[in-house]
Amino acid sequence: QVQLQESGPGLVKPSQTLSLTCTVSGGSITVHNGHWSWVRQPPGKGLEWIGYITYSGLTYYSPSLKRRTSISRDTSKNQFTLQLRSVTPEDTAVYYCANSNNDHVPVNLSGYDYRGQGTQVTVSS
Repeated sequence: QVQLQESGPGLVKPSQTLSLTCTVSGGSITVHNGHWSWVRQPPGKGLEWIGYITYSGLTYYSPSLKRRTSISRDTSKNQFTLQLRSVTPEDTAVYYCANSNNDHVPVNLSGYDYRGQGTQVTVSS
């Protein structure tokens, strides 16, 4: 059973960089066809896909967030990391890491094969 766990600060100041790490257990992030995503859900809004890193290390980002986003991985620790730069209060959301075995981006969390429990990140001074 693949398990994902998000970790990182719950409070970030405006203009700073939000950094979250997803630790994966029960499966390798390098297994063929794995797509390791970051998604978020702002309060009162729908799910927003941020981007993913593939099993081979390629990255793809949402066009609306691409300029501020980086996703990287540490295969020795079986982790992948989100960095979102220059945050504003509009970046306040529950952030999830998730996995699927194709490049399709689900519209709901239930569309992912595996996902973490989510972590609340608030952007405030």
